[in-house]
Amino acid sequence: MAIRSEKARQHAIQIFTAAIRAVQPATLLPQHLSVTNGILRLGGDFIPRSSFRNLYVIGAGKASAAMAVATEQVLGDLITDGLVTTKYGHSLPCERIRIQESAHPVPDENGVRAVEQTVALLRQATPDDLVICLISGGASALWCDVPPGLTLPDVQKTFDLLIKSGAAIDEINTVRKHLSAIKGGQLVRHCGGARIFSFLISDVTSDDLSVIASGPTVADASTFQDAHAILAAYGLIPQVPTPIRQHLENGLNGQIPETPKPGDALFDRATSTIIGSNRVAVQAAAQQAQSLGYQTHIVPEPITGDAVTEAQMLVRQAAQYQGAPPLCIIQGGETTVNVTGTGKGGRNQHFALAALNELAHLSPFPRPLTLLSGGTDGTDGPTDATGALVDTDTLTLVNQKNLSIDTYLSNQDAYHFFNQTDSLLITGPTQTNVMDLMLAIVT
Repeated sequence: MAIRSEKARQHAIQIFTAAIRAVQPATLLPQHLSVTNGILRLGGDFIPRSSFRNLYVIGAGKASAAMAVATEQVLGDLITDGLVTTKYGHSLPCERIRIQESAHPVPDENGVRAVEQTVALLRQATPDDLVICLISGGASALWCDVPPGLTLPDVQKTFDLLIKSGAAIDEINTVRKHLSAIKGGQLVRHCGGARIFSFLISDVTSDDLSVIASGPTVADASTFQDAHAILAAYGLIPQVPTPIRQHLENGLNGQIPETPKPGDALFDRATSTIIGSNRVAVQAAAQQAQSLGYQTHIVPEPITGDAVTEAQMLVRQAAQYQGAPPLCIIQGGETTVNVTGTGKGGRNQHFALAALNELAHLSPFPRPLTLLSGGTDGTDGPTDATGALVDTDTLTLVNQKNLSIDTYLSNQDAYHFFNQTDSLLITGPTQTNVMDLMLAIVT
């Protein structure tokens, strides 16, 4: 089947869209949440309405507003009260659950207020009540509390340094847990002994409950020692504010309690269920690609490495394909970028620009190639783009405009590069978040 370049680009967008559709809260939550004849199904538990007094809904994340809408559609007036926190511009209308907005990826004052209001709501809970916690990617920043002795600017600077350092998300969240009184399972302390049911859309490669959103309702095996070691490994100890260093040292000396650990009775009434993940999106992408006539190859392990290195590997894999076209290679995960440039972009745009650079080095490429890299949340870095979509024809335009890929790549300025080649992928908020998706189509 011969596929022209423009058709391949359209197919890439269709495949990406199908992946996002598969991890929408409206699709995922009803698979785990229902009410039948007065019996609530919450994950694997069945609870008679007569066995609890109040039902509270809390949550945070880029998908939390859509999760709240889906929860309301199932539970309706069974909900006593609710409050979820989402990113600016991601709110949706709800009837019983209030929506708060705050900043991501660096927290702001509204994130602090959101935690205060959430804890105030939870103070109403008793052992006779139920709490449903709706968690998705971004919650670690959207929910921000400031421990005694620290200021919000202290926390903001530390998180900004970590994000730009190239640290992996589990490392970043280990530090976050130890600069918080709600992360790392500590939110459960505020729930008044109520039964807690957490439903999570995972945005981490391991699907580790203790890493997703910094694990507010699950036990935490990490320590102050781990948090301190992570900052040291990235050379950040001298750069973080002095109160942050002092806080971690106080934790190391036992002056600040550790996060609750596995086996703690605190979690005897807490249950967590992952309802969506990158794997679900990848499988949906493969099904859509097959329906469009492509052979598919799913990269089995989520990618986690440096964006440039991972992009080079994907392009080389496509170049080595010897089978009959068309082929769609699909991979998911979340790359890292050590930010040293002054440009504008995100890890998906940086990935796509690095892939285009590799494509240029391998030119002439054996077969036409189309590559898409996009964030499933609709946001890539501090930009309005989801990612970028490039192909072998993009190189022709680059040469016509006399653009230097190396210059933009070294300055980490992929956004302005792709704005000139009409290669930016812009979807707006998708109301979900399961990391990133990368597609390579060989025709």
